[in-house]
Amino acid sequence: MTEKLIDVGGYHLRAVEQGEGPLVLMIHGFPGLAWSWRHQMEPLAQAGFRAVAIDSLGYGGSDRPIDPAAYDADRMQAYLIALLDHYQADKAVIVGQDFGAQYAWNLAVRAPDRVAGLIATIPYDYDMAGRAMLGGAPRLPADAPARPEASSPDRLPSERFAAMAAEHFVHFHYFMEAGPAERELADRAPEFLARLFYALSSKGDLWSWKTVSSVGSGYLDVLPPAPPLPWPWLTQAEFGRFVSEYVDADPMLRFIGGLNSYRTADMNWRIGEKWADHDVEAPTLFLYGEKDPSFGFFTDWEERMRKRVPGLRDIIAIPEAGHFVQQEQPVAFNKALLDFARAVTQ
Repeated sequence: MTEKLIDVGGYHLRAVEQGEGPLVLMIHGFPGLAWSWRHQMEPLAQAGFRAVAIDSLGYGGSDRPIDPAAYDADRMQAYLIALLDHYQADKAVIVGQDFGAQYAWNLAVRAPDRVAGLIATIPYDYDMAGRAMLGGAPRLPADAPARPEASSPDRLPSERFAAMAAEHFVHFHYFMEAGPAERELADRAPEFLARLFYALSSKGDLWSWKTVSSVGSGYLDVLPPAPPLPWPWLTQAEFGRFVSEYVDADPMLRFIGGLNSYRTADMNWRIGEKWADHDVEAPTLFLYGEKDPSFGFFTDWEERMRKRVPGLRDIIAIPEAGHFVQQEQPVAFNKALLDFARAVTQ
C-alpha cells in the first residue's frame, strides 16, 4: 500500500491505495479512518481493482479545519469529485460507511455520471440532515412543535435534536455546541474510542443513553464501559492504530471531523432541500450489519428505501455484525463487495 496527500481544493486528504484497475473509493464514518478499510485493500487489489481509502476531512492525516462550513454537503461533494479527478476516474465504485455512506449517497444522487456503483451501510437520506426518504414537502403544520425525530421533512435538525434531548441524552444534540465535547474527549481518546466502538458493534449497548438525562451529562457518562481488548474483530494493535491517529493532533481538533459532521446538520438540511425528491438511479448494493444498533433511529427504512432507490440491486444483511460491518465480518463483506464491484465494472 502507498499513501499520499491529495489537494482537493484548499485542503489535503490522505489517501491509501493499492492495486491497479477500476477505482473503488472507500469512505469511513465516525469514528473511523482509512484504516477502517484495512481488510478490503488487499482483496480488492488482488481482484484487479485500484483500492483507495481516505482519511476524511478532519481525521487522521488529512487537514482538520475548525470551521463547520468546510464540512457541508456541497464541500464534501467537491472533495470527492476532486479525488476522482486526481485518479483520472470518469466513474468509480463508491463505498461508504456511517457519514461516509451519507457522502456516497449524495454523490450518487447529485453526480450520478461519476458513480459506476454504490455500496452503502446506512439507509439513503438518513444523514443527520435528511428527510427520512419522505421527500421535501413538510408534513406538520407550520406552527407545530418539532418532534423528537432524527430525520424528517419537518423542522431543522437542531430543533428536532433538541426535542430528543428533552427526553434523554442524545449525542446529536450534545455535539451541536462547539466546546463541551472537545473538552470532554480530548484527553480521554482511548477510553472514548473503545467505548464507542464497542457500543456500536454487534455486542454493544448504544441505547443505554435513553436512561440518562441530558442535563449535566457528557457522552462518556452514557456509554457503557467496553470489555478489555482484544475482541473478535479488533486486536490491541489495530485499536492502537486508531488511537494514535486521533491523539496525534491538537487536543481541541482530535475529533473535529466527526463533531463537525454533526454540526453541519442544519446546513445540509437546507442544501438537501432541492434534492429531497430525487431517487437513486445508480446501481446500488445495501450491505449492512444485521445487528447495527443505529438502525433503531429509523425502523421502517427498508420499505422506504425500496421505493426511493430504483437502482437497488440487493439488500444484504451480514449476521453477527454491527455498525462497523466491514471490520466485524470482513470475509462476508468482501465477498459481497467484490461480486458487486465486478458486476458494475464489466
